[in-house]
Amino acid sequence: MDGIVTEVAVGVKRGSDELLSGSVLSSPNSNMSSMVVTANGNDSKKFKGEDKMDGAPSRVLHIRKLPGEVTETEVIALGLPFGKVTNILMLKGKNQAFLELATEEAAVTMVNYYSAVTPHLRNQPIYIQYSNHKELKTDNTLNQRAQAVLQAVTAVQTANTPLSGTTVSESAVTPAQSPVLRIIIDNMYYPVTLDVLHQIFSKFGAVLKIITFTKNNQFQALLQYGDPVNAQQAKLALDGQNIYNACCTLRIDFSKLVNLNVKYNNDKSRDYTRPDLPSGDGQPALDPAIAAAFAKETSLLAVPGALSPLAIPNAAAAAAAAAAGRVGMPGVSAGGNTVLLVSNLNEEMVTPQSLFTLFGVYGDVQRVKILYNKKDSALIQMADGNQSQLAMNHLNGQKMYGKIIRVTLSKHQTVQLPREGLDDQGLTKDFGNSPLHRFKKPGSKNFQNIFPPSATLHLSNIPPSVAEEDLRTLFANTGGTVKAFKFFQDHKMALLQMATVEEAIQALIDLHNYNLGENHHLRVSFSKSTI
Repeated sequence: MDGIVTEVAVGVKRGSDELLSGSVLSSPNSNMSSMVVTANGNDSKKFKGEDKMDGAPSRVLHIRKLPGEVTETEVIALGLPFGKVTNILMLKGKNQAFLELATEEAAVTMVNYYSAVTPHLRNQPIYIQYSNHKELKTDNTLNQRAQAVLQAVTAVQTANTPLSGTTVSESAVTPAQSPVLRIIIDNMYYPVTLDVLHQIFSKFGAVLKIITFTKNNQFQALLQYGDPVNAQQAKLALDGQNIYNACCTLRIDFSKLVNLNVKYNNDKSRDYTRPDLPSGDGQPALDPAIAAAFAKETSLLAVPGALSPLAIPNAAAAAAAAAAGRVGMPGVSAGGNTVLLVSNLNEEMVTPQSLFTLFGVYGDVQRVKILYNKKDSALIQMADGNQSQLAMNHLNGQKMYGKIIRVTLSKHQTVQLPREGLDDQGLTKDFGNSPLHRFKKPGSKNFQNIFPPSATLHLSNIPPSVAEEDLRTLFANTGGTVKAFKFFQDHKMALLQMATVEEAIQALIDLHNYNLGENHHLRVSFSKSTI
């Protein structure tokens, strides 16, 4: 919804996109050309190579559309799983790079692999193709940084042994050297257990240790391989993939740590090399009988790609779903509380409808009851325990109508409707049949677009007749300031940035499902992007 997926261009497209800045100077004594390339506008790097226009593969690859802040290490990491990387030239001002592999065969394997799996760096699709040049001849005095990184990575690859010890200076360890991956799970609509992570990541080599934890309301893990090269391959194949259909997206980076110190073997941490460790305070492992009972209910999305397919037995997926908070999400009982208690509400302003709209961003709200004797508190019943956990993680501590709200799990199992004929002043509302539920359809793309409250809002279902000025005015009328606005190409969607997260929350409550005319009701959600 917020991201625009670009198809990767891989293959033997050549010519204009390799005409980089600088001029080609012919030398009378040689059939080689010397190309002067401006790397960042200030320094020049001399790049010598054969300027051939033939269509054959080359061990030199031309990489385009790189994110501006990308490092040499990240570009080298693209090539490592396919063989030894022998040279690199970064053209930072052009967002391009040349990568030389030891053999043409390795380069062909890499291009073929990335024609099936779109390569991404920092969540941005990049383009890889064969270069006109058969080899990279860089001036090492001007390319020192890249050469240093290359030597460090090659040393680790050649050693083929895990780094150990915890007192390693950061400058001595480039991120690509670490055998430890930091994993963040986005859109965690179903819980992800330590065992599920072990199964997925074991496809790429021996997993030695895993530690899971929650940070910034996000489920994260540190996972250590025996070999940094395995970590490279796992990151390459799994970063950006979904564990379950349309949710639980893996975001993977190299950790600065090179060795994990695991004290307990339980559901939150495991050292597979030390089965003798105590379980500490961890909860017991999931009963296999529960896992079997749910085995038929969860399907997994396979990861495409030549390195290794991601296929987890359904029982493991079901175990994850069944274990709800006992494993992956602290605070949810095995049954999964569906009812939330929300307190410190602004009782002058809050209504069941406003709570339905805000909490509906994170799940399908079934019922809302504002408490008769304590009108600054409400009970909200979600469709399942995962949705209530998601809403609690994202909305606890946010500001609604000027007050910081507290969201906790309630001891109630359901929200009772008032008895027939009893007037409770509209404090209780049943939304069970609401057409506004975002997650009713299995596999809906809404599962992929669950983000924390942010100042930037994603708008969709905008009719052609509505202009930017109309939307700016509409959102300014909610009492906030519109800082920025950007239409998507088709004008049916847009990003709109308010001055604060609180203003954005208010605007979403007021304008989600707003009738823009022409039978178009505006859809509003939080965006991960900024303008």
